[in-house]
Order: sequence, then C-alpha cells, then structure tokens
Amino acid sequence: MNIGILSTNKNLYSTKRLLEAGEERGHDMRVINHRRCYMNITAHNPGVHYKGQSIEGLNAIIPRIGASVSFYGTAVVRQFEMMGVYSVNESVAITRSRDKLRALQLLSRKGIGMPITGFANSPDDTNDLLEFVGGAPVVVKLLEGTQGVGVVLAETQKAAESVIEAFRGLKAEFMVQEFIKEAGGSDIRCFVIGDKVVASMKRTGKEGEFRSNLHRGGTAEVIKITPEERSTAVRSARVMGLNVAGVDLLRSNHGPVVMEVNSSPGLEGIEKATGKDVAGMIIAFIEKNARPGNTKTRGRG
Repeated sequence: MNIGILSTNKNLYSTKRLLEAGEERGHDMRVINHRRCYMNITAHNPGVHYKGQSIEGLNAIIPRIGASVSFYGTAVVRQFEMMGVYSVNESVAITRSRDKLRALQLLSRKGIGMPITGFANSPDDTNDLLEFVGGAPVVVKLLEGTQGVGVVLAETQKAAESVIEAFRGLKAEFMVQEFIKEAGGSDIRCFVIGDKVVASMKRTGKEGEFRSNLHRGGTAEVIKITPEERSTAVRSARVMGLNVAGVDLLRSNHGPVVMEVNSSPGLEGIEKATGKDVAGMIIAFIEKNARPGNTKTRGRG
C-alpha cells in the first residue's frame, strides 16, 4: 500500500516510528507536510498538490495534525477524503475532538463520566460558575490549550476569580472543572485503536506539579487498567468517531472520568513505558480497514 503520514516534522518520534513500522510491513511510506499542501477544490477533479506536484496513488493517510494548524490540517484531510483516500482518523472526528467544550458535551450526552465542568460568558456568572463545580480548588482551562499549556489550578476562591478575570481580559475561551484531588497528580493515558485499548500508562507530574503531561517533566509507567476504565476509553473514542485516540482518564472516588480525547496521541511515551509496538498496530489497523472510498466516520454529533 501507499501510505502518507501528514506531519509537519519528519524528525518527530511518532512520525519516524510510523514511517519505520510501515516500511517494515512492506508499504511505500511518505511524509507529507500538510502545511505546504495546496488544494484544487472542484467537483470533477479534486486534488492535493505538494512541492509542485499532484499527490496521486495514496491508499491511506495517517493525520498527525497539531492543534495550532487544526483548521488547515483538517481541510487537507477532508480533501483527501473527497478523493476517496482512507484516513485512519477523519477530518470531522479530528475537529470534533479538538473542540474541548463540544467534545465534553458529546461525551456527557452519552453518559460518560467526567469532572463537573462549567462554562460561562458573562463576568456576572463567576461566583455561580465556581459554586456549581463545587468551589475551590478548581482547574481553569483554556479551550485552545495543549500539553498542559493554559491549565491553571486555583486553590482558593480568590485565586479562581483572579484567573478567570485574567482569561476574560484576554478574550480567551475557557472552562472551569472540579479538581479531582484523589487522583494525586496522576492520570491514565489509554491508547485506543479501533475498539480496543492496546496500551495504557500512568502519568505522574513532577513534584509540586498537578499537570501530568510528559512534555512538562512528568513520568510514565505501565499500568493495568480496570474493565470500567477500558470500556470508558473505548466508548469515548467511539463517541468522537476516532479510530486512533489517546484517552486521558482520572481515577476519581466515583469511577473513571475523562479529561480529554486526543486525535493525534504521541507514541514515544506509550511505547517506551509499555514496550509495545503501537506504531505497528496502527499500520495493521490500516491494512485491515483501508479500501477506496471508505471515508465514513463512525461517530456523530
């Protein structure tokens, strides 16, 4: 098969591993910088050009779309879909998961556990907003933040009010969530491919840091998840319509709660923590599912 990896940096661990895994399984692999693609949007002859040439003959693509280029990146994915190319994660599913508020609303509609979450527009709503998420401490999150950036733990009511005031002053969109103290600064990353959790790891923030992101100095170790956690992760990916997803869970006193569903989960942390060939599993999933015109996403909303 001819498989394209949409990535802006061919030297990233995840991109290199997918390239290696595909070549090891006998596929023709190429890395395509989606930021440098341009599109011919016509009904009769839709196409994508890259470095002055038309991209033709691809059987499948693996989108590795960063949050900073979601709009253009998903447009490129959508264009390939118009051309009948199979995408392991479809444009509508990527867009759905990137909108944190929409994602949580969709998960809530399907009865999936999550922290109590508030969202408001007017400064007059601040006290009530904090009250219905349970009061301080609370976590205030920018809707556009990634890798722990724009996530603040406000330990007191005054601190929460100050953070909210600052974000509003910047005209930023944000949400407020209850702080799951019993998680102890750790979360669980479940790597979902298809309808299975193929690998899972526990991520713990460095001392004094409540955010567990590995990019912020957190550590990772393999963990055995419960059947409820496994089911929650698979259902969350399905609601988003994602075939490949990183689902981040917290262990709360009332069961697993979903923090985020990531459409371009990194491979380095999960492969090194678990020793599993996750990249190879993604290629195997494509081998099983890629066929011309198979571009119907499995999620709705």
